[in-house]
Amino acid sequence: MATWLVTGANRGIGLQLSGQLHARGDAVIATCRSSSAELHAVGCRVLEGIDVGSDGVGEVLDAALDPGERIDVVVNNAGIGVWDSLERFDAELARRQFDVNTLGPLRVTLALLPRLGRGARIGFVSSKAGSIGDGPSGGNYGYRMSKSALNMGAANLAAELGSRGILVVVLHPGFVRTEMTGGGGNVDPPEAAAGLIAQLDGLDASGSGTFVHANGDAIPW
Repeated sequence: MATWLVTGANRGIGLQLSGQLHARGDAVIATCRSSSAELHAVGCRVLEGIDVGSDGVGEVLDAALDPGERIDVVVNNAGIGVWDSLERFDAELARRQFDVNTLGPLRVTLALLPRLGRGARIGFVSSKAGSIGDGPSGGNYGYRMSKSALNMGAANLAAELGSRGILVVVLHPGFVRTEMTGGGGNVDPPEAAAGLIAQLDGLDASGSGTFVHANGDAIPW
């Protein structure tokens, strides 16, 4: 049994990750700003008040965990999306997306590093929308840029944490039907979550520092 910490666990992909992991017998620490009836029904341990967009999230998270508690897998899933266009670009909304989508996962990871030992795994839920190599199609400037910057941060962490035996992977869940996408997409949260879990379960040193789809396909940076 491994101990997993999942951010943004109150709905969507995070809720499904928490439920599937708990159902198979793993210990799950489900974090969120505010919980939901659906998350409490899962039966896993829930930590509320964890806002990855806050500079103080590391201290709050550390205080909420037990002293010396170890984490085996971190899933940086929390994120927001604001769908803009060239004509409707809003710099303040773009800053907010960087704060949550890019800096948030880094804040969480840095706070948890003392609790991660050799063999620990860190997954960053990103998006193909942040891939330059995949050929951006325009629009969604703030979201795309925040995810592209997240990819660089995760790749940098993979390079630095390799010597500690900590594995890092960037994950694209697919175009998932969630509240954030307005119900659009071509895959449902349970399928996306199962794919992400499979990628993290199978992660080894050869896969650390890569960007992969939940179905296992490689994605260009």
